[in-house]
Amino acid sequence: MGHRMPVLFVSHGAPTFALEPGVAGPELTRLGRHLARPAAVLIVSAHWISRAGVRVTAAEHPETIHDFRGFPSALYALRYPAPGAPLLAAQLVRQLRAQGWDADEDPVRGLDHGAWVPLMHLLPDADIPVIQVSLPDPCDTQRAWELGRALAPLRDQGVLIVGSGSLTHNLYEVRHPGSDAELYVQEFTGWVRSHVAALDHAALKDYRRLAPAAARAHPTEEHFLPLLVAMGASCDGDPVGLVDGGVDYGVLSMDTYVFGELARAA
Repeated sequence: MGHRMPVLFVSHGAPTFALEPGVAGPELTRLGRHLARPAAVLIVSAHWISRAGVRVTAAEHPETIHDFRGFPSALYALRYPAPGAPLLAAQLVRQLRAQGWDADEDPVRGLDHGAWVPLMHLLPDADIPVIQVSLPDPCDTQRAWELGRALAPLRDQGVLIVGSGSLTHNLYEVRHPGSDAELYVQEFTGWVRSHVAALDHAALKDYRRLAPAAARAHPTEEHFLPLLVAMGASCDGDPVGLVDGGVDYGVLSMDTYVFGELARAA
């Protein structure tokens, strides 16, 4: 049995986070230096939602997908050339099927920007194998949490599980770079922080009803669901750490959460 890796939730914000690290980028890099070296990374991004159950990338050399339009040309030149992990993907599919999930490998798909953008900051050497797991459609907070529970055993094999979304994600209200955080973003972020610290799964699953300005912070749910995946993959007794990533463009809260023990104190 390998070292039990922690679980992360990272906010990837806008694609420009790859070029404009702001507060969160250096914090992710610092966090990466304090991780024990993973055997592999498993990342669940808000940008891969599959209608045919759960899918797992199985390419030996997953491509860097630039799944966005209208951004600076320098962004499209970026690559995250981490190797894939086909054997791990096959093992995970078997495990998910054994637990009743509709699961299959995808031998073609690469890593979308919800995966490679934060990994460029967290693990910039791109020398650790990466697989990406889709969110099934339909998916709600309970289903996301259950997916995390199903992924959790991989932690004992030294696999770093990462949920990648954004703590807030209202692109309709994006402000100029450097804008002060909107009040509703601060209120929603504070509510999430208090309930994550308390490991209050029930409240977080019901955030749409309980959290202040939830529908404004998340006009659609997909960027919040990876937090529930990460919480589902955490274990009773895991310590919880917050990495304050600030707020980009006035409305994109960039917090990261760590569930479990780091190799060294941050």
